[in-house]
Amino acid sequence: MVLLMLLAGPVAAQPTAPAPPPAPPSAPNLVALPQPLARPSVDLEALARGYASRAEAQAADPGLHAGPELIVFVSLSMPRPSLERVLDQAAQAGARVVLRGFVQGSLRQTVTQLQALIGPRRIAVQIDPPAFDRFGITQVPSVVLVRDGTRPPPCAAGHCAPPGEHLRVAGDVSLDYALAHMQRTAPGFQAETARFLARLQR
Repeated sequence: MVLLMLLAGPVAAQPTAPAPPPAPPSAPNLVALPQPLARPSVDLEALARGYASRAEAQAADPGLHAGPELIVFVSLSMPRPSLERVLDQAAQAGARVVLRGFVQGSLRQTVTQLQALIGPRRIAVQIDPPAFDRFGITQVPSVVLVRDGTRPPPCAAGHCAPPGEHLRVAGDVSLDYALAHMQRTAPGFQAETARFLARLQR
């Protein structure tokens, strides 16, 4: 890359100087070699594709789905304080965070925003549009608790997860509030809700 700097104002004539003798062929002119201007940027799209590949591999392995699962459905259009709270609690509880799609259809913008939001948190974030249909999600944030051993089947559209195998709470509430509500209204999920509440209370 050639960098030209243009300065405003008249350019004074410079005195002519004799040309220096040419360097011998065996001595390359190292000063003339191009120098890097900056460190190469991270390929965010390649990084996101790597995450997607790992997520697909995990979904194909039934051994990775042992135990109940807590899923939080969000959108990057939600208020920043709400997203920060969801990510903090999801990381603490070991929940999975799911988005419906890309920001303005751009993978790069989505990954950039996610990196700024997630920061040092250790949390799983996936873009999974079918999951919104599978659990009948029409509002974000929504919290879904899936019973131990349940593997909801794929579906094209509509609510198709077994209704007796999961619970759902919609609204901008904390994870501990949503889990406590599930615990009160669905005693059959006592063990599942207690497991995640204990993590949030550490």
